[in-house]
Amino acid sequence: MTTAVKNETEQKVIDGVRKQLYIGGEWRDGSEGATLAVEDPATGESLCDVADATVDDAFAALAAADETQAEWQETPPRDRGEILRRAWELITERKDDLSLLMTLEMGKTIKESEAEITYGSEFFRWFAEEAVRIEGRYSVAPNGAGRLLVMKQAVGPCVLITPWNFPLAMGTRKIGPAIAAGCTMVMKPASQTPLSMLALAQILEEAGLPGGVLNVITSSSSGSVMEPLIKDSRTRKLSFTGSTEVGRKLIEQAAEQILKVSMELGGNAPFLVFDDADVDAAVEGAVIAKMRNIGEACTAANRFHVADGVASEFAEKLAERMGSMKVGRGTEEGVEVGPLIDDDQRSKVSELVGDAVGRGAHALVGGHPRDGAGYFYDPTVLADVPDGANLLKEEIFGPVAPVASFDSEEDAVAAANNTEYGLVAYVYTRDLKRALRVCEALETGMIGLNQGMVSNPAAPFGGVKQSGFGREGGREGIEEYLETKYVAVNL
Repeated sequence: MTTAVKNETEQKVIDGVRKQLYIGGEWRDGSEGATLAVEDPATGESLCDVADATVDDAFAALAAADETQAEWQETPPRDRGEILRRAWELITERKDDLSLLMTLEMGKTIKESEAEITYGSEFFRWFAEEAVRIEGRYSVAPNGAGRLLVMKQAVGPCVLITPWNFPLAMGTRKIGPAIAAGCTMVMKPASQTPLSMLALAQILEEAGLPGGVLNVITSSSSGSVMEPLIKDSRTRKLSFTGSTEVGRKLIEQAAEQILKVSMELGGNAPFLVFDDADVDAAVEGAVIAKMRNIGEACTAANRFHVADGVASEFAEKLAERMGSMKVGRGTEEGVEVGPLIDDDQRSKVSELVGDAVGRGAHALVGGHPRDGAGYFYDPTVLADVPDGANLLKEEIFGPVAPVASFDSEEDAVAAANNTEYGLVAYVYTRDLKRALRVCEALETGMIGLNQGMVSNPAAPFGGVKQSGFGREGGREGIEEYLETKYVAVNL
């Protein structure tokens, strides 16, 4: 297979990452010596090979986490926080190299990679501060006869599984609270994008994280390697970010040990534009909500429900804006839209667009994959999308914006809630009363009100319905890694 690396700078960044498994504070090859190729989605060519873990390697990682747990949870909270703080500083110093690495393996533009590095690193700074704020309580029993002592303790060894679309940030928002709470962990990054996580493990090692606290295994067979760990009695917590389909299977597996579980699953985010909205502001918000990460985000606006009176204006302006975006390899100057992650993902986008057009929708711009190397798909706006179109029900995960109209506020809310998912929604209106009514009525865990971005390390990230349960970030994020213990005190 030919190499995708284009120059010395790219090669240096690739060479700077360890390609082995990180277990018990040591870098080692997989037990069978197998490797998996990491591909540049902009070219379809190989960047490098990394170790391909077996079940035996996974058990070794869990054993290291289990053996380290008792000592790590007794480490002073301030010391745990200082490690996170140092790691945040190192990530910040190395943002340029980490951004290039991320663009090479995932495809997003350098600018977007830089934004993810900044966003992802903030989870370490946030949870560095939360490590010393793990609180219990001491209170008088209601009958006055005794005292109630409530304490919070680390849940124990965690299994963490992250997706390819945000290869650093999806890791830091799990690793950060786990370290702060005193938990050890086994991390399994996506096989398409392992390099960012391996680089992060090197940074944490340099920041002073003791061996065995974080163990990283890369594998081409996530299911067969991770299921035995999930069903192992040493594991006490499972955190997964990915599709609802996979999440269901993992929840079933976690039931055997009654694990504490956090699931950040799929989305089908509605973007509501009412007739009193600032249409130009709504279009700019729509571009952010739709095109962040090439549309490959669970928070990406998946369907646009626009009031009849402004639907045509909104669709035309959105099409003009998205049609002007430069498509290309994320390392190239001026590029705003990179490739999709692989051919399977591009084929799914093509299928959803084809279904909508076949049912009567028409493309104002785009509507086709690009010929040539890489997995590129043109930014697309579809107008007059009928209710039965599959892309109004399924997560698109690509640069496609379907626009449908509505008659009333009630119809808009009903359309928005007509999904099994409930991760995020976006609302554009200048009417304060309407804004509050709609926000209360929407069945989602997060809402962007007159803005196209909701992600913030200081806020609780997560959904309802089949978008999962549990929260990451904010004050709530560390609670996912803590157990509550109550002591009845007899005075």
